[in-house]
Amino acid sequence: MKRVLLLLLLPLAVFADAPQEPGARDGETHAHKDTFYVWDAGGERWLSPNEFWTAYADRARGKNWGSGDRFPPYDDAGEHDVFLLETEKGPCLMYFFHRRWRRANDVRRWDPLFTHHDGCPYVFDRDRF
Repeated sequence: MKRVLLLLLLPLAVFADAPQEPGARDGETHAHKDTFYVWDAGGERWLSPNEFWTAYADRARGKNWGSGDRFPPYDDAGEHDVFLLETEKGPCLMYFFHRRWRRANDVRRWDPLFTHHDGCPYVFDRDRF
C-alpha cells in the first residue's frame, strides 16, 4: 500500500517545482529557485524575464528599435516604441511614452521584480551619459 501511495504522489513532487498555470495577466511572475519566470500571454507560456522582453518587443504597438547601449535618436522615437537598452549590469526594456523613454515596467506595470532586474535599476544613472 505504501508503494502504491508513493507511486501516486511521485509525479506531484516532480511537477511541484515547475511554474503553475498562469493567472489572467500578461507579465505575471512566478519565483522559481534563483530566478523568476514571466507569463507571456501572447505565446501562452512561461519565459525568463529577458525572453519575455523580447517577445513583448516583437508584438509591441510601436517600432522595435532592437538593442544597444545608447537610446535611439529622440526626434525619431514615437509613442509606444520599444528598445532594449544594454547597460554594464545587463539589459532593460525601455518604452517611449508621453515624449520620453521609460522603463517598460514603469508603463506596463507588470511586476515590481522587473524594476530591479538586470540593468533596470541603472538605466538613468548620470554616469551612463
